Amino acid sequence: MATTDKLLEQLDAILEGDSTRAAKAVQIVKAIRENGGYRWVGLYDVDREHGLVSNIAWSGPNAPAFPAFPITKGLTARAIATKATVNVGDVAKDADYLTALDSTRSEIIVPVLDRATNEVIGTIDVESGSVSAFDAASQRRLEEVARRFASFWLARV
Repeated sequence: MATTDKLLEQLDAILEGDSTRAAKAVQIVKAIRENGGYRWVGLYDVDREHGLVSNIAWSGPNAPAFPAFPITKGLTARAIATKATVNVGDVAKDADYLTALDSTRSEIIVPVLDRATNEVIGTIDVESGSVSAFDAASQRRLEEVARRFASFWLARV
């Protein structure tokens, strides 16, 4: 749990800073990636009015293959529809997976909920080159980040 506490402290400091939302987003994905030892991390805004999911920041070897896509596509669509984390141990076996990086073997999408409306306003997307990379502890850590920092997604300035 110490790694979660360290990450939460880092994220608190980032959110309290004077940087722009875009600069904070870059710092957030880097902190999540470094703290978890993840290969790729992205933050996405969910725009229900326009039916789009859009990347706001990423950290990893490549830019997202789909910087914006319909809310009805990919594993993200499942996370949005169910308002629950989607943890896929082998993306090659899931028809909903949108190939982002050829080397991705597992992916976890954590929805960020607006506490007032209980609607998905964003997602945290983490990818790994290993099969079944995200255990229950990893999932709990990322879900805690999503719960604690939903205010970041509400501050779309």
